[in-house]
Order: sequence, then C-alpha cells, then structure tokens
Amino acid sequence: MGNLFDQRFVLGILRRNRVFGLRSARVISMTELKLVKDDPWLEPYAEAITRRRDFFLSLPKPHSHLHQHFGLFQVEDGWLWREYAPRAQAVSLVGDFNQWDEKAHQARREKDGAWSLHLPSDCGLKHLSSYKIRVTGENGIHDRLSPFTTYAVQDEKNKDFASKVWAPGKSYQWQHSAPEKPSAPRIYEAHIGMATEREGVGTYDEFRTDILPRIAKLGYDTIQLMAVAEHPYYGSFGYHVANFFAPSSRFGTPDDLKALIDEAHRLGIVVLLDLVHSHTVKNFAEGIREFDGEAGFLLHSGPQAEHPDWDSLLFDYGHPVTRDFLLSNLRYWLEEFRFDGFRFDGVTSMLYHHHGNTAFDHYDKYFVHDVDQSAVAYLQLANQLVREINPEALTVAEDFSGMPGLCQEAKEGGLGFDYRLGMGVPDFWIKLLKHTPDEEWNLEKIWHELSNRRYGEKTVAYAESHDQALVGDKTLAFWLMDKEMYWHMNQASQSPEIDRGIALHKIIRLLTMVAGGEAWLNFMGNEFGHPEWVDFPREGNGWSHKHARRQWSLADHPDLKYEGLQNFEQAILELARDHQLLEAAPAKLLNLDQKNLCFQFERANLLFAVNLHPTESIEDYAFPVHQKGDFVHLLDSDQESFSGHGRLTTGSVHPSIKKKVSLYLPCRSIVVLGPRE
Repeated sequence: MGNLFDQRFVLGILRRNRVFGLRSARVISMTELKLVKDDPWLEPYAEAITRRRDFFLSLPKPHSHLHQHFGLFQVEDGWLWREYAPRAQAVSLVGDFNQWDEKAHQARREKDGAWSLHLPSDCGLKHLSSYKIRVTGENGIHDRLSPFTTYAVQDEKNKDFASKVWAPGKSYQWQHSAPEKPSAPRIYEAHIGMATEREGVGTYDEFRTDILPRIAKLGYDTIQLMAVAEHPYYGSFGYHVANFFAPSSRFGTPDDLKALIDEAHRLGIVVLLDLVHSHTVKNFAEGIREFDGEAGFLLHSGPQAEHPDWDSLLFDYGHPVTRDFLLSNLRYWLEEFRFDGFRFDGVTSMLYHHHGNTAFDHYDKYFVHDVDQSAVAYLQLANQLVREINPEALTVAEDFSGMPGLCQEAKEGGLGFDYRLGMGVPDFWIKLLKHTPDEEWNLEKIWHELSNRRYGEKTVAYAESHDQALVGDKTLAFWLMDKEMYWHMNQASQSPEIDRGIALHKIIRLLTMVAGGEAWLNFMGNEFGHPEWVDFPREGNGWSHKHARRQWSLADHPDLKYEGLQNFEQAILELARDHQLLEAAPAKLLNLDQKNLCFQFERANLLFAVNLHPTESIEDYAFPVHQKGDFVHLLDSDQESFSGHGRLTTGSVHPSIKKKVSLYLPCRSIVVLGPRE
C-alpha cells in the first residue's frame, strides 16, 4: 500500500486527537526480560526480542474511533455521511431513497482523503433503506458497500448484498452486566446458523432461547461465537469476512445479537467473538478490495496481496490506516455489542511472511527468518487496546507455530494474549486413531503431547474443534464409531465398536482437559458425540442443510447413549469448576506402565488413574502418590449414567498406605479420586 495512501488523513486524525508523541515506558534491559528469564534458550534472541518490544513502544498512539467518524449516521438535522477513499475521483451515495441516482447526493472531497455529505431529514433515508457507495476511480465506476457499513442484507433473488440503514428509533437497552472474567475459561465454540436442529439457518433469537440454556446447564462459562462478521459465502464458516463492522444479517438484526449477548451475561457466560483480522474475502462487490479505485486499499498490493492457501487478500499491518481500521473494529465489537474478548483467527498466518508454511524446528524461525514485524506490532497494539477498553477482556490466539512470548506482556517483548490454542493435540488424537491400534498406543508419547507447552504461557486445551468436524475429516466420535452410530446407539443395543468408541471418547476428553492446558474448549455437539461431519450447503450436496445443523434431540433422548456422553461432559465441567482444576499448576505424572497401558497423574490434589488396555482390567492396581490420607472415588468414565458399564462404585474410599493407593482399574476407563475431607 505504502505511498499510495494520502498520509494527510493519518496526520489529520492525529492532530485532531492530540496523540503525537511516543508512549512513555521504563527502559528494561535485555537481561531483565521475563521472556528470557523463563526460557534460557531465548538468551541468543534477547536483542531481537528487545527490538520487537522497543518497536512497539515507539509507535504513535493509534486512532481507534474510525467507525465513529466514517459511515452513515443519523444526526439531529438529518444524516451525515463520510467515507474514506483517498484515491477516488468521485463518490456518491445511492439507494432506494434517491432511485439510485449518482447525481442526487454527491460527496465533497475533504483534505484528509475523506469524502463527506450532509443530507436533510426529508431526503428519503429511513430505517432499513437500502444504499451503496458509487465510487469512480481508476478501476471504473462501481457500486460498493462501505467498509464501515453496520448492516448488510443479501437479496434472496439475485444474491446481491446491499447496506441497510439501521436506525430503529431507539438504541438497544442493555439489562445485564457482564460476569467476571473466568479464571480458567470453559469455552463452548458455537456457530449461530448451524445451531438449530431444523434444516435451515439458525437465528440469534433461536440461539438465545434454545441453546444458551443448554450451554449454561452443561457448565460452560464462556461461548465463542463464529461467523458473526458478515461474509458473502455461508460455507466459509465465517472466515471470509467482507464487512467487518456488520453482524451477519443471516441470523437476524444487530439488536437480536445484542439480546443474545445480554442473555448470556444474565446466565453468567462471557462472550468471545471469533475475530478474523488475518485476511479478507476477494469478493469485489461486497468486500473492501480496491474500494477507492486502486489496489492496496488497506491491503497489500502486488505479490504480497494474496494468501497462497486461503483464496483471500491480506492486510498491510505496517500502514497506520490499516491498523486504525482494524483497531477501530475491535473497539466497535467491545463497546457497541459488549463482547467480552476475542479469539484471534489465523495468528500464525499473520506473524510470518510465509504464513506458517514451514517447520518450526528452530528458534531462528520465530525471530530471524520471515517474521512480519508489522503484524507482531499490530497484535501487540490490539491486545493493549482491548485491555484499555475492558481490563477484564479475554484474548485467545490461534497459533500453531509456538511463537515464544505470545502470552507474555508486550512490555516484555511478548504479544499480550491471555491464552494460546493447543492446536497440536487434536491433530495428535486423530493421527493416533487413524494409524495406531489401541494396544500399541505409546503412553510416553501421549503424555508428552498433552503436557508439552511453554512455561508461563496459558494454553486452551481441546480434543477437537470445528476444524476436525469439517467435511473431509471426521469428529472423534465418528473416527471411533463411524457407521455403527447409525445402528447401535440405542441403550439396549450391544456393539463392541460402540463400547470402545464411547469409552475412548470420554477418556480422551477428560485426559485432554486435565493434562492439556489451563482452559478448555469444545465445539458444539461434540460433547455428546454428534454423528457425522459438518458440510455447509453447496452445489456438491444439492444446497442441503442436513449436515449444517445440530441434532440436540439425540442427546436429550433417554433411550440413546448420546445422553451419557453429554452427562459425562457436564460432570467433568463441574469437577473442573469445583476443584479449580484448570487454575492449578500443570498435571504431574505419578506412574507410567506401558506393559499394562496404565498411567496415573495428579492435578489440584486430585488423582487420575487411566487404563487404556482394550481388554485387561486390573484388581488392586497400586501406584505412588505424594499425599497421605484417604482418597474418595469422585467419578469414573465407566459409570452407567455416562453410558458405561458401572463396574465401580462412587464414594468408595482408598487409603494411602506408604504413599501408595490401590484400586480396581477397569479396562478403557479413567477414574478420579479426591482427598477425603
């Protein structure tokens, strides 16, 4: 983008807001960096980390109120419209209110690269009027959607998107304050459209009334909403965003979304937005591409412009206007809709010029080769701004590279996130199930995969997310049980494949939760082993919604084994909450017995005993413990209420004798013991 932009726009905003100057910060020597202290292997990179920190500290304070300056606004004496299009030759507001006449309402060019127009009250604009921006530029004359549109609706007949005026008369009246920031979030990842059981697109209202109560009852304290920002292709799962300030109209109105968030807060649930600032859709008509008539508007131009794998366009994080646009977007969602934080999508792609297409096998890859320092600085600014607006806000990074400092403070050379996603674990489980017979599972490798994470940086553990549910892959339940789920999930049905699948499904989830991190994430429906895959309507499936919905009735039917899996999820979430499992120090291995496929570990003063053997249960299995006293059986995965065989008795007491505990350990089970009070 570079010099293609009119820099006077940036300078004008800075002058108006008196934000010139560097942010003051105490000078921190390289040897004082906490990031280096926590990881001595980073010592050779202390200078690079310091430069990263100092570059961030040297940046002028960004302007994060662009959405309050640009767009269409109702004012006391009519309407005010401003648009940023520095290289455009002419800009007009057209719509059904003026018969799409470009001469009727032509904007005036301002000095800072913006265009503006005041419209009187009797101009014809009203609530739900359709409008577009007609831009004349180097690429011709085109009707576009404003980059700052707050409501875009697709015409059912011609599939064309148009901006709609959202001026319902009075602003939404919030009823409930947000709950406190969870100390160890239990996150329910959800997609509004496919959260309905009917074959169609679900709504904000349906999710609020039908799904939020389920989530609260299960014991989740956080929801992560996917596909909220408007996207032209429904099947993109919301990751090809076109309109960054518009909540998707497929699911309802902006006020419907606010009511959903308000109700979640009433239920004690914080709400994260699955935020996509890593790329944007190529679509010309709906998106921001060449909005002012030339390539490079907010985005890279030339060879850097396109993502090699995602068929999308890339932001230029080094340009002040791009940063201000994206930071304003953060402020908008936090203040206008009261989201409680963000899950940043595609962070690995943002951090590196190669977008993650390399093996991260050396620390040079994080600090020397191909790192996009402008993207690093943007993410540091983003986390800083989020905390300035809401100190209780939560941020999670989707990064599979393992970038050191991702969850350390920016003043220490970190990027400032609260959590990183433990992305390697789901892939590990799928590969294990696909390629290794049960009796050959390597316990040391399992434990290493679950427990190996950066010291001092919190991880969101998950066994599977939406990624593993997409068509072309399978959920854990479907890898484990496949077509047998169609015939043998009735309580009265006998099936070795189903028995194995249900048992391992529960073990994998509890193992991953307790040993894998400091927070937990589940994609909706996976808690009860939702069958099959996720496949959005497309030409290849006859535009069917059959696989783009959730069959909640399966989990609610007492004659089906899905209910037991859901009961197990509720029980382990309660266990995590009541014993502050995820807030505790990482799990410690007590015993590993490859011969019997058994291992035991402890966390938060609880003992976890696992037997992965396909057939061999063990009487009086003894293992070492650190605590004295008696232990009580709290729960186990084999309970009948969890669609198990009921081979153990809850409440039974197991004394610690010479720092050893013994118990009957059924095959394919996990048993949880707690200190006797």
